Amino acid sequence: MENQVLVEISARHVHVSKADLETLFGKGYELTVKKELSQPGQYACEERVKVIGAKSEFPAVSILGPCRNATQVELSLTDARSIGVQAPVRESGDIAGSGSCKLVGPAGEVELKEGVIAAKRHIHATTADAKKMGLENGEIVSVEIPTSNGRNLTFGDVVVRVSDSYALAMHIDTDEANAAGMAPNTIGTVIKK
Repeated sequence: MENQVLVEISARHVHVSKADLETLFGKGYELTVKKELSQPGQYACEERVKVIGAKSEFPAVSILGPCRNATQVELSLTDARSIGVQAPVRESGDIAGSGSCKLVGPAGEVELKEGVIAAKRHIHATTADAKKMGLENGEIVSVEIPTSNGRNLTFGDVVVRVSDSYALAMHIDTDEANAAGMAPNTIGTVIKK
C-alpha cells in the first residue's frame, strides 16, 4: 500500500563535530565505520563516548557518522531524566537552547552548553516517496502502529522530512517503541490529518 512506512527504533546516540571528535579522540582522528544505517551515507561507529549528566552517566554511547557541523546528543526522555539532563523534543539540528551535558572520550572532554535533545518523531522520504504518499516536507501526520502485544498505538505529531538523500523510514526512540510494544521491522500506516 502507498501509505505504509517501515518504523525504525533509534536508540541513544551522539553526532559529533570534527573539532569535538578531535578533542575526544585526538588530533586528526577519523571515525571507524561499524555498520551502515538505513539512511544513505549514515553509519554507526566503533567509537563510543561517556555522556555525563547532573545525576548519572551513560558509560558508552555510540557515535553516528559522518561528522556534523555541531555536536548533538539524542536521548529518550527516560534516558534524559535518568542522568539528570534536559532534553527538549526537537527536530535533529535544532539545538539552540537545548540541554547540556559532558562528553568524555579517551583523549579529552567536551562540555556541551547545548545540544541534548529528544528527537521529534519523523518520517524520512524522497521526493518520489512523498509524492506517492501525498506528503509534503514539514507536514505533520499520524502513524498507526499495528496491534502488537495488545498495545495498538497511533503516533501523532510526526513531521515529514523530504530529501532525495533520504530512504523512506519513520524514526522513533526507544520510549516510543516500548509504549507500542513494537517489534523490529514493524510497518506503520500514515494517516494524514
